[in-house]
Parts: sequence; structure tokens; C-alpha cells
Amino acid sequence: MKPAKLYTPREAAQILAVSYPTLKQWIYHGKIRTVKTAGGHHRVPEKEVDKFLYRAGQKGEVHERRTNFRRISGRNQLVGRVMDVKISGLMAQVSLSIGGQHITSIITADAVREMRLKKGQTVAALIKSTEVMIILP
Repeated sequence: MKPAKLYTPREAAQILAVSYPTLKQWIYHGKIRTVKTAGGHHRVPEKEVDKFLYRAGQKGEVHERRTNFRRISGRNQLVGRVMDVKISGLMAQVSLSIGGQHITSIITADAVREMRLKKGQTVAALIKSTEVMIILP
């Protein structure tokens, strides 16, 4: 089993679109868990970053929050991280982690290859009725 990816507080702050001082306050107040290096430096596990990832785009006006993604009329866009991609024949299964929850989308293998989806990539899921579509920035 691979060890969990660890981010420096500065890297985690950049991913979450918050300031470095804000992230440090979250650490000091126990809002986000960290592990310490042998030298006493904080490292943020990827799983902790994923818990807050969906909030990264919630600040500002809607048109400002959605500039990184393709414009679309659906408002049910959930930002998360690709946890797994399985391709079998014509179909593919893409598992996402969104706010600590997991969601799975079944899309075509061609779509996965065209979008070059990879584990660890940040994407948005567009929820429409019973369908889940993947959107690249």
C-alpha cells in the first residue's frame, strides 16, 4: 500500500485557495489535522486536503468561482479529486473523493483517454438526474 501523500502547509493552502496564515490557524485550532516531520514541521495528508477541497471554490461570485471549469448551465458541480480510474473495454469507472465522500461515475473509456484522467487530479463532477459527468478545468 502506498503511503499517503503529504503536503507542506503552503502547498495545502494553495490547493485550497486560502492564505498560508489561514491554513496555519486551522492547524493550530485543530480544524485540519497534520502530521509532524522529525524536524517538527507540519505536513497535511492528502485525505485532510480532500475534506476541504469542495470548499475551495465557494468564495466570491459564481462567475468567478467557475472560471477554471467549462461554463455550463448545471449548478450541481462538485469539485473533488480522482481516487481511481478503471478501464474495461468500452467503459470506465472513475471514483472521486468530494468533501470526504466518495462518488463513482461510469463514462466511456474514450472520454477518460480524451480527458487524460489520472489518479490525484482535481476535477468537477456534474450531477444531473442519475448521471455523473466529469469536467476538466
